[in-house]
Amino acid sequence: MADSGSMDGLELIGDGEAFQETLCGMIESVPMFSELPRADVQALAGYVRAYEAKKGTPIFKEGAKGMFMCIVISGRIDILKEDQDREQKKVAVVRPGKSMGEMSLLDELPYSATAVAQEDAQLLLLTRMNFLRLGEERPLLCNAVLRQIARLMSLRLRQTTGVLLDYLSSE
Repeated sequence: MADSGSMDGLELIGDGEAFQETLCGMIESVPMFSELPRADVQALAGYVRAYEAKKGTPIFKEGAKGMFMCIVISGRIDILKEDQDREQKKVAVVRPGKSMGEMSLLDELPYSATAVAQEDAQLLLLTRMNFLRLGEERPLLCNAVLRQIARLMSLRLRQTTGVLLDYLSSE
């Protein structure tokens, strides 16, 4: 059973044995988990929960304690960052199959940006508590998830470095 954490505004889609197959299908639709064998997908389903966020719903807020990572199953999520004038600027859009908030699973620091549903969305959430439980109960599966998070963060860092280089070159 997953823990709820602080997820104001998000509605639980389903839970329990009856929802297991739906959760497995959601997990299998995510590129990050595409190489997991079915048994691992079924095990991972016991650590995640599926939620719905209506258009305009904040998923998490910049500066709030990082409690979970999300994987977008349907819909789009805007990632907003405050500038020096405390105005929110859109820095990214997260589309189906992509994740957000994964750094919070690893560093326990506050979220570095705000995530808001641009349209109605379905999300898979993995809380920090369940991530730690996954590590204790299923270390090999947790290691596979960690490798995917590390690969994702590496790709994002490479992209950011490229954008920064382009920005510096244009000055």
